[in-house]
Amino acid sequence: MAELLKIALVGNPILKRKALPVEKIIDTNENLIKLIDSLIATATAAKGVGIAAPQVSQSYRLFIVASHPNQRYPHAPTMPPTAMLNPRIISHSNEIVKDWEGCLSVPNLRGLVPRYREIEVEYVTREGKLERKILTDFVARIFQHELDHLDGMIFLDRLESEADLYSESEYLNIIGQ
Repeated sequence: MAELLKIALVGNPILKRKALPVEKIIDTNENLIKLIDSLIATATAAKGVGIAAPQVSQSYRLFIVASHPNQRYPHAPTMPPTAMLNPRIISHSNEIVKDWEGCLSVPNLRGLVPRYREIEVEYVTREGKLERKILTDFVARIFQHELDHLDGMIFLDRLESEADLYSESEYLNIIGQ
């Protein structure tokens, strides 16, 4: 079974550092595969829809996108946990949408964060294959949120105003949970 990793919380300096590229991307790299499996297990246990390596104190350009409905995101679409190594945005729509985000590294807070509605992305899979996809809406939001972690940013850095920041309990009241 994959190891559950400790999540770095806001204020930890690793969350402000730019992560390093993953150099060896082959499915026989045991440490990399172990980290990917541990990231998936940690995100699942914490009811997250994504997690980036810096959030578990590993400064690599790697994150997991694992959208699924849960208590934190009741209307999230379902997709299998996907490891994305050395990810980048190739292009994006002009449309920006402000919607709810939370973060495993910023417990008990939610914010209304502006993000591109549609993005074209490129990343390497855990098997070493280069993928190119168009992501929209919630999954595009997760990708952008996690990519920010690789660049030393958290969602609080993206808020347009303090009025866009809410407690978790107030957020749940607003969405009717």
